[in-house]
Amino acid sequence: MSAVVEAPPSPRVPARRKVLAKARSNPTTLAGAIICLLILAAAILAPWIAPHDPAEQDIMSRLAPPGGAYPLGTDQFGRDILSRLLWGARISLTVSLGAIALACVIGGAIGMVSGYIGGRFDLFVMQVMDVLLSFPSLILGLIVVALLGPDLANLVVAIALTAIAPFARIARAPTLALKERAFVEAGRALGFSHLRIVFRHILPNILPEVMVMASLWMATAVRVEASLSFIGLGVKPPTPTWGGMTRDGFENILDSPWLAVFPGLAILLLVLGLNLVGDGLRDATDPKLRNE
Repeated sequence: MSAVVEAPPSPRVPARRKVLAKARSNPTTLAGAIICLLILAAAILAPWIAPHDPAEQDIMSRLAPPGGAYPLGTDQFGRDILSRLLWGARISLTVSLGAIALACVIGGAIGMVSGYIGGRFDLFVMQVMDVLLSFPSLILGLIVVALLGPDLANLVVAIALTAIAPFARIARAPTLALKERAFVEAGRALGFSHLRIVFRHILPNILPEVMVMASLWMATAVRVEASLSFIGLGVKPPTPTWGGMTRDGFENILDSPWLAVFPGLAILLLVLGLNLVGDGLRDATDPKLRNE
């Protein structure tokens, strides 16, 4: 009688790799990632690839149309639009990355701790988050910047404050479900501290959802930063920002439309790329769409 030889079990693929593989197979996600990487590379390489100093003024070349020494034209002070776009990308990416990273850490920690403790503490914290959610992002950011003053650090704080409540909400919901799971109960039985359970066992399980939220909210952060710069509450001139360039272009929109069109297109491309990446990651982390 021949023995039945069982096939060795196939190695388990980590969920993180499944998500990345699913995201890479989505052409729209790949397109969004390419757009974001190109803008990031342009921002990093701005000191080397910018054809002119972004603050250098040349009155003789004022409002020059695109072409020649100025591929995208010049503004009302004779400054090169292309160079200012490249340097302005640094401001948009710095503010959005810094604000969302800060909101992700603070809001995620608040949501996890609130959901894990539960009870009246959870109720009180979520009511505070509801108060923050009642303010539109732009209005809340405008209030904070108006109180603290328009500079880079205050912009990051203002935009982060608008995003803390959504991150707290997105971290709290899965924490409520996970704290009742068997592996968390086992950790309590083994005498693990509450901090270890929250940050070593619950956090890795909710991290994909938080990262999806981060990619989507980065697009919101870019729009809020551009809006605040447009109304004069962004980084002070002559530092180039896309929102500030769009505002300056409106003064000559009929005679020199490229002043507002090019920074507006830059904002559009970056927001589009971030939204495409966020949508792809969201689809990749959805068990229903993965047929699980």
